[in-house]
Amino acid sequence: MTSPARTGEAPFRVLVVCTGNICRSPMAEQLLRARLVELGIPAEVSSAGSRAMVGDAMTPEAAAVSRRHGGGDGAHVAQQLTEQLVSSADLVLTASREHRSAVVGLHPRAARYSYTLNQFARLLEPLDNEADGADGSLTGNDAQAASPMRLRALVTEVAATRGFSPPPAHPADDDIEDPYRRPAEVYDRVGDLVDNAVTTIADAFAAAIRRN
Repeated sequence: MTSPARTGEAPFRVLVVCTGNICRSPMAEQLLRARLVELGIPAEVSSAGSRAMVGDAMTPEAAAVSRRHGGGDGAHVAQQLTEQLVSSADLVLTASREHRSAVVGLHPRAARYSYTLNQFARLLEPLDNEADGADGSLTGNDAQAASPMRLRALVTEVAATRGFSPPPAHPADDDIEDPYRRPAEVYDRVGDLVDNAVTTIADAFAAAIRRN
């Protein structure tokens, strides 16, 4: 299998951000990574917190939800969001609009490639529909080599169309609530939202790579 490193192309990097980096962002990190692996899409996925509980593991509830949705063993160590992490990412996905503001505050250029999870999934849906007719001609080594370039082009395309997309019914619909220290049903609800968003995103990535 051809890797981005072997083709001279830097890997496509996704950074997921929440507050403590122990619930929402590691859950999204693990689920997105799992979906991308299933689809054979090479990308690096990491997460951080705007006020991280540095060194902590995921909460047991978040780890359980991640496992239930196929996110792996739940192993995780929280890290603080930094300007370096933001500037080195190709795409930053946040749990809420507040976190996106924190990201852009650290690195203003990130305004062009930072979105909440729900927002990015929502903006991808019309593009994904347009790609339904893709013939899948890029497969195997060709797909692996083209992935970073195609995914960066997709992020640029979303940025260009962002202002033309209808807003959500309520601005808060682009946010995912914080389940920390809340009942199990809140974790379950958050897990469903995260899973739906990352599945939409991963499918759009696959369509972008197949596109001629």
